[in-house]
Amino acid sequence: MGIIQQLPDYIANQIAAGEVIQRPASVVKELVENAIDAEASEVKILIKDAGRTLIQVIDNGKGMSEDDAVNCFLRHATSKIKSASDLYSLQTKGFRGEALASIAAIAHVQLTTKHTENEAIGIQLNLEGGQINDKKEVVCSNGSSFDVKNLFYNVPARRNFLKSDSIEFGHIRDEFERIALAHPEIRFLLMHNGNEIHNLPSANTRKRIVDLFGRNTNEQLVPIEELTNIVKVSGFIGKPDKAKKSRGEQFLFVNNRFFKDGYFHHAISKAYEGLIPDKYYPSYFIFFEIDPSKIDVNVHPTKTEIKFEEDRFVYSILTSSVRQALGKYNVFPTLDFERDTAFDLPSDFRKNDPVEPQIKVNPLYNPFENQQGKSSGSGGNGFSKGLNKQGFGQVQQTITNWEEFYKIQELTGDEQLTLPEIEESNFSKDTTQLLFHGNYIVSPCKSGLMVIHFRRAYERILYTDIASKFIHSPLSSQSLLFPITISLHRKDLDFWNANVSLFKQLGFSGTIDNLELNIEGIPSFLSAEDTTVLIEELLKTAGQKDIEKIDVATKFIEKIAKISSRSKKIDTQEAAQHLIEELFQCEEHQYTTDGKRIVSTLAFSEIDLKF
Repeated sequence: MGIIQQLPDYIANQIAAGEVIQRPASVVKELVENAIDAEASEVKILIKDAGRTLIQVIDNGKGMSEDDAVNCFLRHATSKIKSASDLYSLQTKGFRGEALASIAAIAHVQLTTKHTENEAIGIQLNLEGGQINDKKEVVCSNGSSFDVKNLFYNVPARRNFLKSDSIEFGHIRDEFERIALAHPEIRFLLMHNGNEIHNLPSANTRKRIVDLFGRNTNEQLVPIEELTNIVKVSGFIGKPDKAKKSRGEQFLFVNNRFFKDGYFHHAISKAYEGLIPDKYYPSYFIFFEIDPSKIDVNVHPTKTEIKFEEDRFVYSILTSSVRQALGKYNVFPTLDFERDTAFDLPSDFRKNDPVEPQIKVNPLYNPFENQQGKSSGSGGNGFSKGLNKQGFGQVQQTITNWEEFYKIQELTGDEQLTLPEIEESNFSKDTTQLLFHGNYIVSPCKSGLMVIHFRRAYERILYTDIASKFIHSPLSSQSLLFPITISLHRKDLDFWNANVSLFKQLGFSGTIDNLELNIEGIPSFLSAEDTTVLIEELLKTAGQKDIEKIDVATKFIEKIAKISSRSKKIDTQEAAQHLIEELFQCEEHQYTTDGKRIVSTLAFSEIDLKF
């Protein structure tokens, strides 16, 4: 008897689910895309415990008949394509027929659906582990309702792999935003644990962007539109002065399907060259419309990787379209060749009254006068005052003088070259003179010279101090006379609300007003100028979805210490000495928290080698 056998369907579906359903966000994506393919005009997504307990997607689409409801959970069962040639003319989101079978294999699923052409009776199915346990007729409205409960209940390793609720819901929000942007004509509702997160009415693309990312986004958007025989490009790009250090608001769509592509991202970044600083990223919401036969979406089960047949041409069109949009709306710097620049003057010259130019002539100047005859500043011997003071030019030069000058005096064997001894008493704390240069403090020590990067030293001192104090009592805070207003993304504001107690412990206080964060209090050691940069850095750290909540406080303290150290100044001997003493009281004083060196010693033996 052979040892090779075909796996049962429920095992095969569990294996396939590993690629198709990676986390709760994958379930949301697949179910909402199915609702869109069913021509729904309204979709509701209800989430509980970031999808661990419940994911419910309700739509008012065409719904399914009883036979279709049963068959939709079969592997590779789909209504989207009939033959392989249909892959090159796709107009729907799904086509592989794997999602529902994979979801049913790893969760408890309830489907309630009624076809629009049926009577008043719908059908309800209950599945567990991919098997239908119960089927009955029910009274329901047109469309479909999927309830996915206890995700990964039979795959403990995968369930334990899930991150915290805030991280997992962040992924769900990302998937929601991508689908909502691609279909502004559809009304969407997103709720989490009974709280309304988004309630988006049907609108145009610009209004949908503003509804998702805040009203301040409206004035930052620059329209982009280009029509060619290869591709139609439309959408919006962000103004260069609104570029951010994070890549949060960057979206590419082809035929209303979200995808990721570093090649096209480079094309957009190239158009912004010279307009934004390094490591800053512009926002963009760009839509491609292209012949489906010229793209391949069947690259990966998640369908976020797409191959373009004419990607080089699309790259060039995209770059020129972005540049044209920036120039058209006076965002891109331009040159006016018709403007007369003959009378352009620096601003300093404009403040002065015009003066008639004068020519000064020295009537006593004699180009043939001998240098020996000059008496001004040289003593009549052709040497400067400084050289005369050292004895140059006072003795008449002879051939013997020049021979003595080039004569080499060699040391005899009895003579030895000795270095002056350096006494340790010269380096006493009371008499040591510290040297300052740039970011460094140079101090003598027993073995040589000690060089300290004082900004990194202050960063380590501040980090150690905050980490040891803020757990037991809040850091001292200073109230701002004028609050600092920062426009943020909705998920950033949610993150602020979720960690408001941590911010208070660190000395921050503020209020939220319609997607705007008003900072009213900051730590006493932090300057108001650094606050905006710090908040952006903290939220950028928060945007790293794989960071656990237990590490959030540590990351925040690191950012606070690093940014506060940028404005640190050392201008007195006392301040430098005090900084050194505080540094060496830290348990770790050699390196910063990110591994950069703070202290380096230059030994006398190394100094000797340089002479």
